[in-house]
Amino acid sequence: ARTVMTYTARKCGICLQPPSIVLIYKEDSKDKTRQRIMPVRNFSKFSDCSMAAEQLKNNPRHKAYLEGVSLRQLRKLYSLLKGHLGGESLAESLEKFQQEETIDPEEDMNKLDDKELAKRKSIMDELFEKNRKKKDDPDFVYDIEVDFPQDEQLESCGWDMESGEGI
Repeated sequence: ARTVMTYTARKCGICLQPPSIVLIYKEDSKDKTRQRIMPVRNFSKFSDCSMAAEQLKNNPRHKAYLEGVSLRQLRKLYSLLKGHLGGESLAESLEKFQQEETIDPEEDMNKLDDKELAKRKSIMDELFEKNRKKKDDPDFVYDIEVDFPQDEQLESCGWDMESGEGI
């Protein structure tokens, strides 16, 4: 029976020539820091970054090493590689990825196709989890009471006007 090795990812980056994902990790049983180079094969400027990231993360050869690396980070590395293959500079690729990963509050989500909507939802879920206060957090407060000012004039809404007529 093989013993299960556990690894702690320290850094994860990309090498453009030859295209590969580079992982700096620490073997938990030993005190050594090691580097693992995972070659990126059959990837072009037309490839799907999300699918490539999932395939790498679920690859039996690399799965144990990539346990501590988020799918989002792998997607980002693949999108940087895709930009490089398409002739973009690193700054352009980073900016493009940033635009794709941020949610525009003015955007109409009803007009998106299912794939784009699922992508936006996963980004929002990640943001929610990142910003959510957990009871273990040092600045966690259980029952927050907020006092709303009473002396200010309340803004009326268009709905208030319409519904007032029928009552």
